[in-house]
Amino acid sequence: MGRVVDADRGADSDEFSDLNADPQPLGPARWDWKTVGRVLVVRLRSIGDTVLATPSLFALKRFLPHAAIDILVEDWVAPVLEGHPYIDNVITVAKGRAASRALVARRLRTNRYDVVYNLHGGTTATLLTRATGAKHRVGFETYQYAWLHSHLSPSSSALWRRDNTHSAEQQLALLGWTGVPVSDRPRTLLAVTAEAAAAVTAKLRKAGLGDTPFVVVHPAAAFATKQWAAENFGQVARALSEQNLPVVVITTPSQTSTVAALQRSASAAVVSFDDLSLPEITALLARARLFVGNDSGIAHMAAAVETPSVVIFGSSNTAHWRPWVSDAPGSAAEIVYEEMECQPCHGYFCEKFDLPECILRVPVNRVMAAIERVLRESAR
Repeated sequence: MGRVVDADRGADSDEFSDLNADPQPLGPARWDWKTVGRVLVVRLRSIGDTVLATPSLFALKRFLPHAAIDILVEDWVAPVLEGHPYIDNVITVAKGRAASRALVARRLRTNRYDVVYNLHGGTTATLLTRATGAKHRVGFETYQYAWLHSHLSPSSSALWRRDNTHSAEQQLALLGWTGVPVSDRPRTLLAVTAEAAAAVTAKLRKAGLGDTPFVVVHPAAAFATKQWAAENFGQVARALSEQNLPVVVITTPSQTSTVAALQRSASAAVVSFDDLSLPEITALLARARLFVGNDSGIAHMAAAVETPSVVIFGSSNTAHWRPWVSDAPGSAAEIVYEEMECQPCHGYFCEKFDLPECILRVPVNRVMAAIERVLRESAR
């Protein structure tokens, strides 16, 4: 696993220097793996959660190259896995729809999985894990309905022997406890489909970029506690434009006010896309010289295609959610955040201040310094 620098502390926060060249499991085999022909991974919720499950998919396919590896995700997230080389089937469930859950439960039952890993632990994920009827249903012993599993793993911290573990490590730990080699902590990976690449190429040419190196900026976030000011992103865009690095802003149609505020602050022309599909976002990120954005699923997508990144953090736990970068040349990444006593927190809203100071106090000059370092490091 690669090197992630904490730009605020100016120190290398790499915790992965003790990795084995030959990957090892984190526990003995809990059953006879020779009898396993079909495995299901349950990973509901967001884009970032799904992207950070891809190291587990790789570890399973490497360990069981002839087995079918399926994944269950929410329908709106599923396109991010389009064309993924380590997945045989992507099964989807509609969020909040009981009828969809019932239909999916019947399908899972008929698939006759040998092993099911519940990487989520929420109520729906656990009930669907149980509905598979698989003999080996694996979850953490801390899950709310742990008794619905047949095998219960200790915490990822206990397995990795560290207090703080990354989300990717947490998911890998569940596999490793059952005998799957995971000690090398594989990187995240997304596929760039030919259709998405062609669509992005056409959009860039229409925008006048062609083969010009560019920076992708994602100024949106799920919560205010994770959203750096749009005006700050505008200042970053202006500075990058002055370095002959045009900026491509990606948002959704509902975020027009954010884009407008960014453009006013940038005082320079920026290209904006608000209609990209998830596969097209993957393709765009894969072509970018740099990604700059908030802690979000899009940031994890950038890391999964090895795009150099600078990610601004607010309320989130940096140890658990920082970019999961590889050791490949050019895959540099930095995180920038304001260290506060109340950080990290749940992030749904700020309990201490009228406004989320943790993200709002991050100054532009520190973000620009991180950008300069990442551009310089990745150029090597």
